[in-house]
Amino acid sequence: MSALYMQPLRILIQCSFLGFMVWLGLRFYQFVQVISSGVKGPLAVRPDGIDGFLPISGLLGTASWVKGGEINSIHPAAVIVFVTVILVSLLLRRSFCSWICPIAAISECAWKGGFRLMNRNPRLPAWLDAGLRSLKYLLMAFFIYFIAIAMSADALSRFIQSDYHLIADVRLMDFFLHISPLALSIILALVALSVVLRNPFCRYLCPYGALLGLVATLSPLRVSRNLERCVSCGACSQVCPSYIDVMHKTSVATPECIGCWRCISHCRFNGALSMRVVQRFAVPGFVFAALVVLLFWGGTMIGKLSGHWHSSISLEEYVRLLGK
Repeated sequence: MSALYMQPLRILIQCSFLGFMVWLGLRFYQFVQVISSGVKGPLAVRPDGIDGFLPISGLLGTASWVKGGEINSIHPAAVIVFVTVILVSLLLRRSFCSWICPIAAISECAWKGGFRLMNRNPRLPAWLDAGLRSLKYLLMAFFIYFIAIAMSADALSRFIQSDYHLIADVRLMDFFLHISPLALSIILALVALSVVLRNPFCRYLCPYGALLGLVATLSPLRVSRNLERCVSCGACSQVCPSYIDVMHKTSVATPECIGCWRCISHCRFNGALSMRVVQRFAVPGFVFAALVVLLFWGGTMIGKLSGHWHSSISLEEYVRLLGK
């Protein structure tokens, strides 16, 4: 498949995942409404995939697992999704961000819409951009230290079993259903910024993306530039959503690369750019796309087949906790 068709394919996959996640959210809302009314039946089935919206729970569960426990049965799918996304980033760079993540999908739609309106997406001064980008790494360090490092195995286990964590999924839903004026203002401000700037939340504030970016620096797969074929037209640098100066790099190793293939797709001369394993073996676009989907789907399948997917929280327990 020509790199020219990679962007329509990526957007199709991105929108498919977004639609699936909206469906998951609606099913979970229906589940909460049904059990809150005391009705039991086929509608009172919790969609376990909703745990994918709980990355903090995933980090908690993974830290507990690493420190000698087992994958907890409270939100096991959160651990499976968290570990799967880490693995995807290790093998395929930050492709989760540009192919799967719903927030990134919405943000991309916003800045592309802004580009159509203004014919440009302004860029912050280099000193301010670098300073703001450090925020996501500070947030990442905060979560990693206080959850994965500072908390003992016993403390992790107690928190995972706590009533607060048991219904972390419901608490997240309630946050958006009964959002405070301050939180709503912040979200609307980020949406407005996303129309003007390219991916401001992902670039400056997302600790998940910061972690995936650091993991992705270990990936053997990188965008590589053929110096003999490149005519230095600058198209690759112009279209990069992460503002990477691809035109002046032999190999793109920065954690800011989200593996979106925009630079490769827009390369105008001789296929000077390609995605390569250790800068030697070119990976066709279709193969890359298939690997992103199969690795993510495969991780969830392994979780299901190994018995680490379905939550052990009973309907009676949900009813008790929701009644508090």
